[in-house]
Amino acid sequence: MARCEVCFRHCEIKEGRTGVCGARICREGKVVPGNYGKVTSLALDPIEKKPLNRFHPGSRILSVGSYGCNLRCLFCQNDEISWSEKAFAYSEKADSLSPEELADIAYGCRERGNIGVAFTYNEPLVGYEYVRDTAKIVHEMGMLNVMVTNGTASLEVLEELTPHIDAMNIDLKGFTKEFYEKIAGGNLDMVKAFITEAVKRCHIELTTLIIPGENDHISEIMEISSWIAGLKNGQGDRIGESIPLHVSRFFPRFKMTDRPATDTGLIYKLADAAREKLRFVYTGNC
Repeated sequence: MARCEVCFRHCEIKEGRTGVCGARICREGKVVPGNYGKVTSLALDPIEKKPLNRFHPGSRILSVGSYGCNLRCLFCQNDEISWSEKAFAYSEKADSLSPEELADIAYGCRERGNIGVAFTYNEPLVGYEYVRDTAKIVHEMGMLNVMVTNGTASLEVLEELTPHIDAMNIDLKGFTKEFYEKIAGGNLDMVKAFITEAVKRCHIELTTLIIPGENDHISEIMEISSWIAGLKNGQGDRIGESIPLHVSRFFPRFKMTDRPATDTGLIYKLADAAREKLRFVYTGNC
């Protein structure tokens, strides 16, 4: 048995078994990424789809996903490769790509506007070793690395990754402990700590999905935008006002089909409220 230190769960994993994420496994008394190099999704996407609106706009990026996730979002958009039964079945049938092979594919896509690799679709932090190893090679080839993440990992993991990551979009799913525990199965304090440190290291954009009846109040978006506005860089200067926030519309999905899609007018209203504190606020899924 071994203890995983990637996130707040600190799973005690028996030999040959995986933690809650379904990706990290105990082998010979050590926790290792069982999904290392296992690829379930590969596509050349517009950078704005990540979403990253203020990082090389107009470019494209090779997006890669594996399987596994350490959260339990009831509204999951990628449940087939995150934490459903189908996701865990991918451990047997996913294709394998070494870091070198993935970097070579990315390099070969440059003529199609590709600027690098985005680690996305499932939660990349549960297999951060593959992200780290691939990103190093991608940098050596003169390209860029992006990560789309829930931000639920220790600062030690962030420390290991960020020398090789140029930009991240991080989900800030809500701003109450209750929301994170009930709807996302996560830990707000860990996410806030991750974001606070990440903004000192690379380009960061944040995304909040607005779910009817859960995190759709003006007061909550004001709390979120005020907190973001107060974030500082490594020199102690306040940079939060310039951190982009994507306010996105919810659609019924996965285990949350009991409510309608978020009203478009409400999304615009919440975005306007956030603009009282932030310079760059974008609406998504509208």
